[in-house]
Amino acid sequence: MASVPTEQIPPVYHRRMGEFVVTALSDGILVRTHEMMIGVTEEESRSRLAAAFRSEIAISVNAFLLRRGGEVILIETGSGNYFGPVAGHLLANLRRAGVEPGEVKAILLTHMHPDHSAGLTDLASGRANYPNAELIVHENEPRHWFDDAAMARGTERERRLMFQQAREQTAPYRDRMRLFKSGEILPGIIAIPAHGHTPGHTAYLIESGGERLLIWGDTVHIPEVQVPRPEVAMVVDTDPAAAVASRRRIFDMAASERLLVTGMHLHFPGFGHLARDNGRYAFVPEAWRQSL
Repeated sequence: MASVPTEQIPPVYHRRMGEFVVTALSDGILVRTHEMMIGVTEEESRSRLAAAFRSEIAISVNAFLLRRGGEVILIETGSGNYFGPVAGHLLANLRRAGVEPGEVKAILLTHMHPDHSAGLTDLASGRANYPNAELIVHENEPRHWFDDAAMARGTERERRLMFQQAREQTAPYRDRMRLFKSGEILPGIIAIPAHGHTPGHTAYLIESGGERLLIWGDTVHIPEVQVPRPEVAMVVDTDPAAAVASRRRIFDMAASERLLVTGMHLHFPGFGHLARDNGRYAFVPEAWRQSL
């Protein structure tokens, strides 16, 4: 007699991009409220979610593993122990994808918010989870999050979960942290500044074998709302107006160049295209691929 499943399949999905194999890894989900959005009423946001058959704001937290030959690169590290049992599963899913943390040679962060960087270090011991990895991040990120004056201006929650977290999590990597402004930071990986969500928020364009993938970070948090309404900002944006401008620019780039895109908060695994019709956008998920 067939047994009844008691857990979901591992949230690991592979997608070849030229010489790279890109693996989407889920860290879990974050359940949030409508108040986290700026520029949209709760009534409209509920209506848009309902039209997509969703009753709550459950935000995927994704990371992406890049393998090319013997090279192992991780984009984002998930949320570690900062958000309870619904998230913080990246290390387990990394191993399910066949990679041990010590094999990761480079970690790229789109920015230093805790759902992206809090998995760098074990919260209990203070030791690096990725002992052999170089940490690569835009120069504006440590400049902002390590600024005592900026920290003092934040709310208590911002000081604890963002400023203090960024300092604690990156501490073991200080002697192997590489900062950049833009351009090709590793062969085939181009940094595209998309500032506003944070001062150094960055998208990464992966190019290999004539194929391109735009990993756009937190350009979108709630796709049901922000894709059709790119002017909707988030309360966690350090500069909401700049975040909206960056989103519009990234949307235009993705649609005009017909790029394959994915992001940290698109519904897992997140690969798809941005379609444009009469100035409006729609996200079209890519069909599941059975083989590499």
